[in-house]
Amino acid sequence: MKFSLAAGMLALFGLATAAQAHVTLETSQAAAGSYYKAVLRVGHGCDGAPTSRLRVRIPDGVLAVKPQPKAGWTLDLTQGRYAQPQTLHGATVDSGVREISWSGELPDAYYDEFVFRVYLSDALKPGQTVYFPVVQECGQGVSRWIDTTGNPDAEGPAPGVKIVAPAHEDGAHGGHGHHH
Repeated sequence: MKFSLAAGMLALFGLATAAQAHVTLETSQAAAGSYYKAVLRVGHGCDGAPTSRLRVRIPDGVLAVKPQPKAGWTLDLTQGRYAQPQTLHGATVDSGVREISWSGELPDAYYDEFVFRVYLSDALKPGQTVYFPVVQECGQGVSRWIDTTGNPDAEGPAPGVKIVAPAHEDGAHGGHGHHH
């Protein structure tokens, strides 16, 4: 009996420290003023229970939110007002999607990805991390990935994307068009 107890403890500690146990974003950096494809990786359920719902909170400065539908999952979008008006392609927008929720079933033994596309406002600053707090519901259990302190040892770190400086336009065109 002693062996199984030790193995159980080991499994518990392994879960606490393994980075892949968290809900994470596949792409960890993106430029402000660009579209970003957010791929949320869900590696397991809550303590062995299958995931029944995944809710993602959309932070300020993240616009034009479009989730990718998933076969067998029901999508729900919660609209709301922004803290302050944002600019999107020259137009002012003061509300948009504030939360995405997928409802379905993902057995604990399986891995899956939940995808949505957003526009990262050019008001976001390079070096800043934009967090997407996630609440993972598993029937009765809930795992909250909502810690936005950036502390790697946090109980439930929120998935985040680090904002980098936008690539310069002229570099993208190979420097042409400057010879008059």
